[in-house]
Amino acid sequence: MKRCCGKLLSIGIDCYIERGDITMTTEEFTKILDKGETDTVEFKSWIKARNQKEIIALAVDELIAFANHKGGTVYFGVEDKPVEVTGCDRNYDGQRIIEGIYDKTRPSLFTEIEDFEYEGKLVIAISVKADGKTYTTTDGRCLKRLGKNSKPLYPDELSNVYSSIQNPDFSGRIISESTIDDVNKLEVYSLKEKLRVRDSKSTLPDLEDNDFLRDLQLTKYDGDIERLTVAGLLFVGKEASIQRLLPQAEVIYLHYSSDNLEEYDARLDMKLPLISVIDKLTERVQAYSKIENIQVGLFRLEVEEFPERAFQEALLNALSHRDYQSNAAVYVKQYPDRIVIENPGGFLDGITEKNIITHPSVPRNKLIAETLQNLKYVQRTGQGVDIIFKDMVSMGKPYPKYRSFNDAVSLTIFSAIDNTEFVKFITEIQDKNSKIMTLAEMMILRALLDNRKEQLSALADTVQKSLDETKKSCNELINNGLIEIVGKEYMLTAKVYEALKSDVEYTRDKTIQYIKAKNMILEYLQSNDKITSAKIQEMCGFTKQQARTVIDKMRNEELLDICKRGNKSYYVKL
Repeated sequence: MKRCCGKLLSIGIDCYIERGDITMTTEEFTKILDKGETDTVEFKSWIKARNQKEIIALAVDELIAFANHKGGTVYFGVEDKPVEVTGCDRNYDGQRIIEGIYDKTRPSLFTEIEDFEYEGKLVIAISVKADGKTYTTTDGRCLKRLGKNSKPLYPDELSNVYSSIQNPDFSGRIISESTIDDVNKLEVYSLKEKLRVRDSKSTLPDLEDNDFLRDLQLTKYDGDIERLTVAGLLFVGKEASIQRLLPQAEVIYLHYSSDNLEEYDARLDMKLPLISVIDKLTERVQAYSKIENIQVGLFRLEVEEFPERAFQEALLNALSHRDYQSNAAVYVKQYPDRIVIENPGGFLDGITEKNIITHPSVPRNKLIAETLQNLKYVQRTGQGVDIIFKDMVSMGKPYPKYRSFNDAVSLTIFSAIDNTEFVKFITEIQDKNSKIMTLAEMMILRALLDNRKEQLSALADTVQKSLDETKKSCNELINNGLIEIVGKEYMLTAKVYEALKSDVEYTRDKTIQYIKAKNMILEYLQSNDKITSAKIQEMCGFTKQQARTVIDKMRNEELLDICKRGNKSYYVKL
C-alpha cells in the first residue's frame, strides 16, 4: 500500500500539521474490512455523495458519535452493505474537509485525515480521539456510538455521559465518600518496602506516606479534602473501606479436588488490596501444586504445575482489566489439572482470542495499570499475556486458553507437561546460545513438533503476527539450524528430532524428499542449460537409483526432457 498525496492533515487551533508517515498497511486494512463496522469503525460511500459538502455532513455526525464514545475512524470510499471498496475522488480537498468538520462542531472537533491506496482505489480515513469532552453539532445535535450505529443522545442521558466522559478511566475517579482515614498505613509501608526490593534506584519509597500516595495519584484533592481514587482504594484501602465503598471489588478462590470436580472443597472470599490478594492467592495455589524435576544435562530443572510468574501475571491482568462497575466478582478456580480465572468485563475493542498475544494493550483501568508499572509489578503495560504464554510454552505445557463472553473473559492455564523432551531441548538451546528465544520462535518450534510441517500462513496465525514478522522468526530458526523449508512448508531439522528423541521419524519420506530435490534441480536449471544424473546425485546426496526415481517423476510431470549424446544422457527443462 502506498500514499496517494503523501500527507496526513490534522487541524488544531489556528494551525495545520503535515506529516509524511503512514501506519496503515494492506494487511491491516484487509482485516478491518473483514471485521466490518464496529463501535470505532464506520464505512461511508464517496460515490453516492452529491458533493464535498455532503461528505462533511456525513463525517460530522459519525465523528461526533465517536468522540462522545472512545474515538474512531470513518473510512470514505467503502460501501457497507455489502462491504466493498469503491474508492474516492483523487482531487479531494482534505484541508477543506477538516476545516468544515471543525466549523460545524461545538466544541470544535480536532480530526486527522489521511489517504491510502487499496487495490488501486483511494480510501480516505478521518479519525478522532475521545478527549473527555462532550461534542455536539452547531445546530445542537448530540450523538453517541452504540455498537455499529450512531444514535442521538437525549437530554436525560447527558448527565451520565458527562460524568463518564470527563473521567473515562474509572480507576482514576475520586471516591467522594472517602477520606484519608480509609488508608491502610501498613499496606502503604508494605508497598514501599516491596518497591525497594524490586527497584533499588526508585526514590518513591523515600517519600512521606501522603506524598507517596499523591505522587502515584492514589489520593487526590477534592476541593480542600484529600480523598482516595478508585485505584487508591484498591491498592491501599482498609478492608472495611473496600467493603463499604467498592463492595464489588471481590475475588473468590475455589479449590476442587480430583475426588469431586463438581463441588469445591475450599473457598476464600477476599475484599482486600490488590497486592495482598496476589500474595494470598499465590501462596494458596502453590500450597496445592506439585513440582516435577527434569534432568537437563548436569542440572535439575524444577517445573511447577502452575509456574508462579505465569499465575501472577494472569491474576494481575484479571485484576487490572476487570470492570469495577460490574457487580460480579473475579473467580479463581483451581482444579487438579488447570486453573481458571474469570473476570467481569469483556475484551476491549479490537482484542480477540486470536490476537491477544500481540494486540497493543488497551487498559480498561489506566491508573491501576500505571500504578502496577510504577511499583514494578510489570515492566511495561501490555506485557503480561506474552509472559504467560512464554512461561507455559517453555515449560512444555499447553497454550493458555482465553474465552470471551459478552460481559466476561476467562483464562485457563494447564498443569500438565505435554513433552518433557521439548522442555529439555528449549533449555539446552538457550543455554548453548546464551540467548533467550522469543515467544514466536518457541511457538513455531512447538507447532512444527505437533504438526510436522506448516506453511507460513498457518504459523503466522499461531504466533499472531504478520507474515513478514513470522518469516523473520522462521529465518532466525533456519540460521540456527533448527528448522528448514521444503517447498512452501517449514519443518524441524533432523538434529532437532534427534535432540527431542522423537518417535516421529524425521520426514525423509518420499514426498518431502522429492519436493526438496525437485526444487534444487529446477533452481540449478535456471542458471544452467542441462543437468546430469551424476550432478543430481552430488547435489541431493542420492544414490543412482534415487536419482533415477526423481528424474522419472519429473519427466512424468513434464518438467524435464531427456537428451542423448552418444552413450551419455542429460536432462533439460521443458
